[in-house]
Amino acid sequence: MAVAGQMVVPASFTGFAQSAGGRKIMLMLGVAAIVALMGAVWMWGQQPEYRVLFSNFSDRDGGAIVAELEKMNIPYKYAEGGGAVLVPADRVHDARLKLASQGLPKGGNVGFELMENQKLGSSQFIERVNFQRAMEGELARSIESVSSVQAARVHLAMPKDSIFVSEQKAPTASVLLNLHPGRTLDTQQVSAIVHLVASSVPDLPTKNVTIVDQNGNLLSDSGKPASLNGMDPSQIKYVQDLQQNVIRRIESIISPMVGPTNVRAEATADVDFSRTEQAVESYKPNQTPEAMVIRSQQTSESLNGGATAGGVPGALSNQPPAPATAPIDAPGKGAAPATNANASANTRKDATVNYEVDKTIQYVQQAGGGLKRLSVAVVVNFKKTTDKAGKVTMKPLTEAEITQITNLVKEAMGYNQERGDSVKVVNTPFISTEQEVIPEVPLWKQPNNIQLVKDIGKYLLVALGLLILYLRLLKPMVKKLTEAPALPPPSAAAPMEPQFSANGELMALPNSSNSYQENLSRAQKLATEDPRVVANIVKTWVSSNE
Repeated sequence: MAVAGQMVVPASFTGFAQSAGGRKIMLMLGVAAIVALMGAVWMWGQQPEYRVLFSNFSDRDGGAIVAELEKMNIPYKYAEGGGAVLVPADRVHDARLKLASQGLPKGGNVGFELMENQKLGSSQFIERVNFQRAMEGELARSIESVSSVQAARVHLAMPKDSIFVSEQKAPTASVLLNLHPGRTLDTQQVSAIVHLVASSVPDLPTKNVTIVDQNGNLLSDSGKPASLNGMDPSQIKYVQDLQQNVIRRIESIISPMVGPTNVRAEATADVDFSRTEQAVESYKPNQTPEAMVIRSQQTSESLNGGATAGGVPGALSNQPPAPATAPIDAPGKGAAPATNANASANTRKDATVNYEVDKTIQYVQQAGGGLKRLSVAVVVNFKKTTDKAGKVTMKPLTEAEITQITNLVKEAMGYNQERGDSVKVVNTPFISTEQEVIPEVPLWKQPNNIQLVKDIGKYLLVALGLLILYLRLLKPMVKKLTEAPALPPPSAAAPMEPQFSANGELMALPNSSNSYQENLSRAQKLATEDPRVVANIVKTWVSSNE
């Protein structure tokens, strides 16, 4: 009758387990199980370390990445709720290069590879939509290359072309940026993204590009002034670069004298960005007659009436009258009186002379960015001195040293008194801030040492488990498998049979009261059930000459 809570073992299985062949099979099965267990423990100890292959990818990219990993027979795991794919540490770089050759991950944006899968017979509308999607995806990929941008989406509104100029409309673009935590975009970066989008789309002006971040803040607004003082970002950057250049020159020339941490400088530049254009036309009279240049000259001469011959006939009376002796520019313009008393004709001569008049035309165009005034302030720390006892004291600079530093600052900044530049050098002790002393991380808290201890502990645990399995299970089973089975003890009812050891030595004699036939039958039975023992007995008898 079976007791409650105990497993009932069939009699046939018990008999099989107690037989010699059954014991061998059971021992072999036990050894195989222990070896398999030891192999499992060893494989667990040799399990590779997994590292992140890709993270923060879209579902489409995740499916493509997993499919390619399965094709390459690379094991993988999921982490962070499926947001990251892990592969063995020794195959991370290999897997990344192979996936990159196939364009994975694509980042969730579809680029011009969409045009490669065009179907035959697609309508013009489908082709136009696919082309617009491809442009949006390519622009998003380009914007995501900016270090501060984590993800980007681009929406293009491209109107249809019209044959009428009055009905043509310019395209518009909207960009949604998802920035990395703690990152921002300055005005220059926003302007760069605006010009990137405007330059990539035909006929898209920069004023039609709108940029918004993930918090709904409008980053680009072309309708408002660039700044409160009317300066655009490029002008502000020019002023900042000019001031930083002056500061850098001053600190670089003063640092060798007082030390790199003992001088501070600041500069303020007043820059005039106004553009001036001037046209001047001036006239001035000639000061000397030699400088007078004749432009044109006209002379006319007229003779009124006829002249009669007078005097004694001959050569002298037939000569023409002498020329007039009056100047051309005489005040009175009339006929000169004839010198010949006998002449009755009037002679008239007119002369007109035009001189060049001085004329100066001057065009002056002055570019913006001229420096109107520069102000510089420099603070120098006290001089550190050490006496013979090693005591450190701080002493102020002398007037000669301050004057020397002031002159060097003026030369470095390009001081111009007519421009109204100002320089102020102050010598004062610096207040030293106590640096926070970061305690050194102990060896047992360093991440590398922690990981090393974990790896060593894992291998020691594996070795200890294998040793325990070998000493407690595998070795006893192997020993029991190689030993000869023990003879059954004599029962009270059955007569005592001869007892032999494993090597065939006689240990006990049977009862002498038994008959010969009984002893013979028992010997035959023993030879049938366990011939190895009988062979050992015979071998022992032969070797001992018995």
